[in-house]
Amino acid sequence: MAKHFKAPSTLVLIFIIMIATAALTWIIPGGHFDRTMMNGREVVVSDSYRSIAHVPQGLGALLVAPIRGFMEAVQIIAFIFIVGGAFNVLQNTGALDAFIKRVVQAQEKYPLIRKMIIPVFMLIFSFFGSLFGMSEEVLPFVLIFVPLAVSLGYDSIVGVAIPFVGAAVGFASAFVNPFTLGIAQGIAELPPLSGMGYRLICWGLYTLVAIVFVQIYAGRIKRKPEKSPVYALDNHWREHLKNSEANFSQGRLSVSHRWILIVFGLSMILLVVGVMLWGWYINEISGLFFGMALLVGIISHLSANEIALEFVNGAKEFMTVAFIIASARSILIIASDGQIIDTILYNVAQMVRNAHPVFAAQLMFLAQSIINVFIPSGSGQAALMMPIMTPLSDIIGVSRQTAVLAFQMGDGLTNMIIPTSGVTIGVLGLARIPFEKWFIWMLPLMGIFFLMALLLLIPPVLTHWGPM
Repeated sequence: MAKHFKAPSTLVLIFIIMIATAALTWIIPGGHFDRTMMNGREVVVSDSYRSIAHVPQGLGALLVAPIRGFMEAVQIIAFIFIVGGAFNVLQNTGALDAFIKRVVQAQEKYPLIRKMIIPVFMLIFSFFGSLFGMSEEVLPFVLIFVPLAVSLGYDSIVGVAIPFVGAAVGFASAFVNPFTLGIAQGIAELPPLSGMGYRLICWGLYTLVAIVFVQIYAGRIKRKPEKSPVYALDNHWREHLKNSEANFSQGRLSVSHRWILIVFGLSMILLVVGVMLWGWYINEISGLFFGMALLVGIISHLSANEIALEFVNGAKEFMTVAFIIASARSILIIASDGQIIDTILYNVAQMVRNAHPVFAAQLMFLAQSIINVFIPSGSGQAALMMPIMTPLSDIIGVSRQTAVLAFQMGDGLTNMIIPTSGVTIGVLGLARIPFEKWFIWMLPLMGIFFLMALLLLIPPVLTHWGPM
């Protein structure tokens, strides 16, 4: 019987979670915190919680939630369509495939290159995750590193882990990130860069553990490719690489290929600069990739109709991803309409209030991890949780600096596995990895990360780290 069991698809799993969330709205009492504006951002008012009538969500709410999910997630869905379309234009020029072939040839000649690909690039992505909160920006890199990883004898999981896990651990252990750390520090009335030294230690440890974990897994897959949980699914990428090898002169770069790669490289640099210096977000990055697709098509001597056709063909590959992202957002809509999110916030705070300071800090981290399932926005969660956790930390003897650290780790680590995160679902969709396979693969690493978080929160409590 077990041999015939087939795990439900990601879309089915998310719908099951939607049903479970709707069921919770019948069980969990309703509650509400008052909100106020602080520095142009809506935050909750501490000690303003009051019970209200819950709003049980039934069949009608379940059926309507996906379309509302589309409307609320339209920006990230449009972004994925544009990235998918732009990369299809790029891939059909053959330039990226020829470049990957050259990298493969180089690592065969110089083994040190192969050994350095995972640690160097994961370190770079982790640094960007910590520096400016790299999140949605990681999506286009998935379409580079997945075929590269497969061509090197690894699998698509390694291709996702390099940019996604790399950026995520940097995000979770950030020492600068203005979108989570900056907002949380501001609400906690702490200097923006206070606690930098200990956060750098946390960042280094998390990044090192992530690199070692992925490196060990990649080595195992390199030796026995059939051990990969996505071995059969990666046939798509192997077929693509096989066809490109036959069609594009064994990795020799033509003049147009070189110009296309220059345009692509400059686009990636402009993406980072735009985000860091000019405050770019999804709209501007989408425009960048749309412009890149047009320029790449012109350099490759494609007609306007051919560019349009390749762009649309690339975008339509991600219709399933769009439905998954919209359905994931539906979970949050159901919980919010049921008036249960603030009740969960309040009860989490009460659980922390009565614990010993060391356990209280650890409970803060665990609480943030749970809340992140319902509020997978770092800045949004900071606005909701820090006004509650800041005065609470003063009462229980945990420094505000420690409360911020618990928040950022709780918010960041679970981003890698929660189905309500549009970025997580988008990344997996681009790589064609089912959510359940990624979740199972990530469990050992998440266990290590959680244990690290619990241990790393002990020294700050014992030393009364930062201002109280």
